[in-house]
Amino acid sequence: MNDKQRLERLRNQIDSLDERIQDLINKRARCAQDIAKIKEQSGTDNLAGGNNFYRPEREAEVLRRALERNQGPLANEDIARLFREIMSACLALESTLRIAFLGPEGTFTQEAALKHFGHSVKTVPLAAIDDVFREVESDNAHFGVVPVENSTEGVISYTLDMLLNSSLKICGEVELRVHHHLLCKGNDLKKIKKVLSHQQSLAQCREWLDANLPGAERVVVTSNAEAAQLAAEDASLSAVAGDSAAAIYQLNILERNIEDKPDNTTRFLVIGRLETDPTGNDKTSLVLSGRNKAGALYSLLAPIAKHKINMTRIESRPSRQSRWEYVFFFDIDGHVKDGKVRKALAELEHEAAFLKWLGSYPKAVV
Repeated sequence: MNDKQRLERLRNQIDSLDERIQDLINKRARCAQDIAKIKEQSGTDNLAGGNNFYRPEREAEVLRRALERNQGPLANEDIARLFREIMSACLALESTLRIAFLGPEGTFTQEAALKHFGHSVKTVPLAAIDDVFREVESDNAHFGVVPVENSTEGVISYTLDMLLNSSLKICGEVELRVHHHLLCKGNDLKKIKKVLSHQQSLAQCREWLDANLPGAERVVVTSNAEAAQLAAEDASLSAVAGDSAAAIYQLNILERNIEDKPDNTTRFLVIGRLETDPTGNDKTSLVLSGRNKAGALYSLLAPIAKHKINMTRIESRPSRQSRWEYVFFFDIDGHVKDGKVRKALAELEHEAAFLKWLGSYPKAVV
């Protein structure tokens, strides 16, 4: 058999596999429709505040099983992306989810929303983090996606402040590897007079900008997508933003991956009214304040250590109730329905002056 014949044989195999894959995907979609009918008959609804069709713990379980089965050659990230899109398309047959995000179009927050929910959802860009919370609280969106921390620049304080005062729960998390590019309407680096972006993005590219554009003024705007919008109108302006912004606002990518840390990652939270069930690989977020006494922080940490619960993050924020009074945001491994987490929380309620459970949710898969 010559090369031409081998190629023809392999292409025929691919065509046959494609037919089988398509048939199986449509069978899966019909199962999703049957599930929707059962839910409708049982009285559940698809409103933002109700028991909607989307179940984060179920999707996390499907993705983890897919990754456990994966033997290559496709990478886990590729497998996860394919399954997310299949689930997203099937879910859209039941109900189209409205997802509020920190806009405008082309932000990394939108990328995170699409990574988590797939492209068969309606994304709603909003101007500020508090607007995202209000959109979900008012039932105009099923869920919201907001940034909470970056591996280089740390926590996004405003998101923590909103969580402290909102009735919404954390329903999931997304980790997004962030690659910043220098975008411009023109092609000449020497003609750039100003570099625009969100303050976090500028900070994440500080060393590169110092070395390559030392004379350009750095201007902080509300988002990297807004920076791209402005750069599209003036060739003397450049934006630090991602691939999506470059495509949406038709900008040239003068330099790629200008972030100072190659593993630069931002973590986003999915917020909503839903309380998720345990998956066996969960995270719980809390906010607490200690009593006004010596060793107050130790007394908050002791129940977590006693029950051998791993703490993955702690942040302090001013309580805004009185001067020099602080609250602490904890992320711990486990779900609020897990036995040892439940026992630790019972002890914390006794020790803490204030305790608020922000949510238990599946850990980011990939």
